[in-house]
Amino acid sequence: MLAKDIMTTSVVTISPDDSVEDIAKLLVQSGISAVPVVDAGDALLGLVSEGDLMRRQESGTEGHRAWWLNLLTGPQEAAQDFIKTHGRKAEDVMTRNVVTVKEDTSVGEIAQILERRRIKRVPVVRNGKIVGIVSRANLLHGLATHKDSITVTPTADDRTIREAVQALVKREDWISHGSLNVVVAAGVVELWGWVNSEDERKALMTAVREIDGVKDVVDHLGKIAPYLSIG
Repeated sequence: MLAKDIMTTSVVTISPDDSVEDIAKLLVQSGISAVPVVDAGDALLGLVSEGDLMRRQESGTEGHRAWWLNLLTGPQEAAQDFIKTHGRKAEDVMTRNVVTVKEDTSVGEIAQILERRRIKRVPVVRNGKIVGIVSRANLLHGLATHKDSITVTPTADDRTIREAVQALVKREDWISHGSLNVVVAAGVVELWGWVNSEDERKALMTAVREIDGVKDVVDHLGKIAPYLSIG
């Protein structure tokens, strides 16, 4: 199984000029813990995670560097830390050296990268542009679907079905959460993510069953209340 078989393709992104306040609202409203930063051509520049926003001057969580750390690192690192805690835009607070993988990277290799780097997610890129994200949750979705072996490779038909479901999610405006994940094995579609109502769940299940080649649909969808408007 490869990255393209389990990755979330409806990726929420931000620009380098987006404000810290807007980024925080986006993370809450989208129910995600990190968001890629891209330029006007969708090239990946960095990643802003919850961790990047945890220590902020305005919230009183800035903290101070230990004196011995300044001796070991020097003024450049101290300046970078200051920008991180006082910067107002994505380009100020984002992590720049982002670990990425390709669409044909195996899930086994991705799991090793997440464990070795102690990170929760990895962007999937094609020619420098982001095409998806694989998180720990995505790996669990793939493992739960291929219960016998995570190394099972989906067929061409399975991948065609997955693309059709992803197109459906992007096309229908009654689907409230674009971060829905889809895993397909032997024509069986397994849906992971959230819906805001039982009507949305039923409509989504019905629409997926109508796609050519779908043999069955397995519902792993959770239900959450609609987000409240912030600010």
